[in-house]
Amino acid sequence: QVQLVESGGDSVQAGGSLRLSCAASGYDFSNYCMGWFRQAPGKEREGVAGIDSHGTITYAESVKGRFTISKDNAKNTLYLQMNSLKPEDTAMYYCAAGCPNTHITSATIRRWYQRGNGYWGQGTQVAVSS
Repeated sequence: QVQLVESGGDSVQAGGSLRLSCAASGYDFSNYCMGWFRQAPGKEREGVAGIDSHGTITYAESVKGRFTISKDNAKNTLYLQMNSLKPEDTAMYYCAAGCPNTHITSATIRRWYQRGNGYWGQGTQVAVSS
């Protein structure tokens, strides 16, 4: 049984940092594309950062240079280091596994999650105040 559990969300001031973690179990963690997604109230879910099954990393333009995705295969854990946080980063953040090997913001990825595909965690809330 695949299980993804996110943690690390919090309320911070603009300019602050957070590190999100996603503990995975129930599948071969090292061979799956994994990604971080977020959804703000009243907005569509969007891809933030992803590592495909070959290790290729992609980011949304809005977070490039501020966020860093990484994974520890020995710990079956995916991370998202978020620096220089902005109020517009406020959202529920989700990790997901099984994404297609393509850019995390691509139309392919959007169709993948809009169709209910993949394995998802329950989310962790990030709130950034100005």
